[in-house]
Amino acid sequence: MASTKTHPCPDEVLHIAQRLGGRIRAARVFRKWRQEDLAGRSGLSRSTIQAIERGEETVAIGSVLQVLWLLGLAGEVELIADPGLDRDGLSLALDAAKKRVYVQRKADDDF
Repeated sequence: MASTKTHPCPDEVLHIAQRLGGRIRAARVFRKWRQEDLAGRSGLSRSTIQAIERGEETVAIGSVLQVLWLLGLAGEVELIADPGLDRDGLSLALDAAKKRVYVQRKADDDF
């Protein structure tokens, strides 16, 4: 019986990983590096480099970051999830700021 592989990630996440892997491969090819070259420089195995370039979602984020750093592309990673660029988060923060604040009244205990 053939096993069916189920992905714990939504399809959109898989597509994002595949596009990132393709861009990493393109950056490697632009530099005229072989997968073996990148593996040697990073200390990762060639199979891990192949998995990164295929966009497999199970690759460790540290491995992807190390490859991006070696390719000189790690600076752009700083923009990922930047609170200043999070439109939805900023919108929610502004909505929360508009809510009324109730001041606690001092109890009147004078009898």
